[in-house]
Amino acid sequence: MTFSERFHEIRTGFERPFWVANVSELFERLSYYAVFAVMVRYLHEGLHFDVERASNLTGMFGGWVWFLAVIGGAVADRLGFRRALSLAYLILSMAYFLLGSIGAEWFAPVRNTMPLATLVGIVLILPALGVALVKPSVVGTTARASNENVRSVGYSIYYTLVNVGSTLGPLLAGWEEAHGRVDSVFRIAALSVFLMLFLVLFLFKEPRRVGAEKSPSLGEVGKNFLTVLSNPRFMIFLLIFTGYWIVFWQEFIALPLYISAYIDPNANTARILATDPIVVICFTMVIGFLTKRMQAFHAIVLGTLISSLAWILLIVHPSVWMAVATLVVVAIGEITQQPRYYDYISRLAPPEQQGTYMGFAFLPLGIGSFIAGKFSGWLMHHFGEELHRPQMVWWSVISVGLATTLLLWVYDLYLRQKANHER
Repeated sequence: MTFSERFHEIRTGFERPFWVANVSELFERLSYYAVFAVMVRYLHEGLHFDVERASNLTGMFGGWVWFLAVIGGAVADRLGFRRALSLAYLILSMAYFLLGSIGAEWFAPVRNTMPLATLVGIVLILPALGVALVKPSVVGTTARASNENVRSVGYSIYYTLVNVGSTLGPLLAGWEEAHGRVDSVFRIAALSVFLMLFLVLFLFKEPRRVGAEKSPSLGEVGKNFLTVLSNPRFMIFLLIFTGYWIVFWQEFIALPLYISAYIDPNANTARILATDPIVVICFTMVIGFLTKRMQAFHAIVLGTLISSLAWILLIVHPSVWMAVATLVVVAIGEITQQPRYYDYISRLAPPEQQGTYMGFAFLPLGIGSFIAGKFSGWLMHHFGEELHRPQMVWWSVISVGLATTLLLWVYDLYLRQKANHER
């Protein structure tokens, strides 16, 4: 096939819903990561929560997204992708606007009806409801609105736009932070997804189903959950790998607080957080080529080790630029393990249940975020505010990463010995 023929296939192989859904996903990711990039400092400095509470709430913000994603696909299928996306962007626009308005004078009547932590905790669940509907709708639309011969290209476009949005979000938040308008980040995020609501309403048409395609009902999701729980080998792996995400999420929870309190109070932490997605965009293909001959599980172990040891750089020389270098190394570890993680999950699952198992592969991200919030809050308070030894925060994070790496190695060794014994 010539280049011109392939280009024609790609140009004509996607229906309009594909482009509408994926463009909307770019702006959804932009909004989400713009908010995530400033969340912990907004809660601590803007709403005056202590570091423990601010960290805990930020961990909740990230954690609920991945937990609710487990049932999001079933709900989106029942509603239809057009309704699901419309509802999701309406919820997200209200959620981000409310988050940015909690400290406003006009919000005082609502704010005074309950403890502030309770109010914020309730509002933080709303973005997760929206994101849980967006992701399965966009992925499902990509499958249904792409011709078979260009579907793999469609998924590549999807992942590219996700990473572009994840990069632009912190950069936008950093620009607002540099101009002293952190509250505006939430309003811009709200406006961004609100515009996507109209994009979907006016331009999105429900894509056709492919063959006998059938998504699980909520009851089936519950049965699938029990199926996963009944597989100890799979559950042990997920629980161990949660340690990786406890380490990774520190870049959004502990790192901004650490830089602000112990390195430079005027540092643009949101802009610094753009480092990770930039590295992912630039070096995914390179790292993938270098590690293509490595076994999937070994790549997972290596990636976990790299991301864990990265924080030593910040201990050796605590500075803004060394924080950037740390995130570069964390991202290299992420690139090393993340694609191979899903490959390993697909192999670990029974052949007839791969879809079920892949749906629960996101649980470590959610559990890790919840734990990371509480863990980093305690570390920052105990080692930073009480003992005045803030570098111990990162030694503790590194210890979790090294323990996770060791447990993964033992897990793999046990499985290989068991396989040899059964032969």
